[in-house]
Amino acid sequence: MDFYNNHILSVILLTPLVGSILLLFVPRESANTHRVIGNLFGMLGLVVSLPLLWRFNVGRAGYQFGESHDWIAAIGAHYTLGIDGISFLLVMLTTLLGAISILSSWSAIKMRTKEYYLLFLLLQVGMLGVFMSLDFFLFYLFWEVMLVPMYFLIGVWGSDRRLYAAIKFFLYTLAGSVLMLLAILALYYRAHEVTGAPYTFDIPTLLAVVPQFSTYLQRVLFWGFFFAFAIKVPMFPFHTWLPDAHTEAPTAGSVILAGVLLKMGTYGFIRFSLALLPTDAAARQHIINILMVVSIIGIIYGALVCMMQKDMKKLVAYSSVSHLGFCTLGIFALTPNGLTGSVIQQINHGISTGALFLLIGVLYERRHTRLISEFGGLSTPMPNFAAVYMIATLSSLGLPLLNGFIGEFTILSGVYQVSVRWAAWAVIGIVLGAAYLLWLYQRVMFGSVTNPANEHLPDLNAREYATLVPLVLLAFWIGIYPKPLFTVLDAPVRQIVEHVNPGYYTAQGAGGGSAAVPSAAAYARPADKSTLAAAAAIRAATSTEKR
Repeated sequence: MDFYNNHILSVILLTPLVGSILLLFVPRESANTHRVIGNLFGMLGLVVSLPLLWRFNVGRAGYQFGESHDWIAAIGAHYTLGIDGISFLLVMLTTLLGAISILSSWSAIKMRTKEYYLLFLLLQVGMLGVFMSLDFFLFYLFWEVMLVPMYFLIGVWGSDRRLYAAIKFFLYTLAGSVLMLLAILALYYRAHEVTGAPYTFDIPTLLAVVPQFSTYLQRVLFWGFFFAFAIKVPMFPFHTWLPDAHTEAPTAGSVILAGVLLKMGTYGFIRFSLALLPTDAAARQHIINILMVVSIIGIIYGALVCMMQKDMKKLVAYSSVSHLGFCTLGIFALTPNGLTGSVIQQINHGISTGALFLLIGVLYERRHTRLISEFGGLSTPMPNFAAVYMIATLSSLGLPLLNGFIGEFTILSGVYQVSVRWAAWAVIGIVLGAAYLLWLYQRVMFGSVTNPANEHLPDLNAREYATLVPLVLLAFWIGIYPKPLFTVLDAPVRQIVEHVNPGYYTAQGAGGGSAAVPSAAAYARPADKSTLAAAAAIRAATSTEKR
């Protein structure tokens, strides 16, 4: 128990890895054993993360449950983990959707079950590691680890054009990763040159030195990280890999891709890109203007393209381009409501879009087609399915009392504080979102059953209920009582805003006094800190705390 208390993040991180290793020793022919072990460790990964719900201190600034161990001392790389309110929510989303995705694969995956569950559990490790890492070397390792399992999940267990989609996904992501690696190395070496302190990959320590760099280098670093995260989100115009990957991936792959992998890009924007914004006001505003415009284009473009889709899965895939545009819009508004709404909307997108992909997977298992024209009147043979589908649809389009409304409203309120025009353009995406989602529902669920193949489709079974009910309950809970999410995000959002938008709380008269605002030690430090050692001392005192 003491080991678990002192290394809770390592336990959560390595539990899926233990399952992957165990599957190596199970004979290839034992398909049911593969399913049992995969689901057992998927559920166990969720169970070991649940204590975070009551142990996480929402009133404490900086990182919690921190642990750091020597790893590759020669280059300054350490095994350092920690989470704040933002990464806490994303870790919980990852463990929940991971367990649900693996359960949804029980009857859908019939070949190479050993490799499938092994790779899926390894994918879990990579995603969790990205949200927990406080060392750039470790972060990049996990960032790349998740790429390989996802490539094989699409390429082996996907649909007809799976190899094309898998290669496209791999190349796009790898291109962004290479640029990020170069930016990490530039940050690593330049920090040493500026301060003379020992080389280190420690994330908070390196970000502390960025204000001492030239404006040109700050721009280069920002764009180096930006392309990696923009491709992962994906932002317009880097989105073209996403519809193919979603459409060709197996159902569980689509759920985890939309629910978690895309959030790695928005998480990177929050954790790194905001801290790397140039300190020069003109350069910073120029970058912000570009990103706000690109986000609005993505919102409207993604929604318009959804209206033209004939494949249900591709429609939901393009909707992610639109919905994630709201998330990036909120991030770069640089206001508390914008940032808070962005993180909440990331959680909401994982819930609602994950549910939609699960429901489309249910239909595909029964009919082996995703063409909208093949369906119609499904509410007659599948009334319970139609009811759950309606809830997921209304959740995705942002109906009040469901989770999507909370995120979109908070983002728009944050953007409105910066620019009425930006908020007005973003609202167009909400209207179009309601149009394509309700039109899809009308074509698939209403009317008479015109296709004889749909007349006797079985309704949801117990396993399918088990995957969908938790997401439905979360949609209602967040929509009706979102206060816990706002409470968790308050401290980290205040830290970020104090760094990227200095004096905001004082100017707004809502900061509770400047002394009440915690130091932004976890994201960046004042430019007059002369050495990495001083920055590390501040971090040790204010940010990373062992539990």
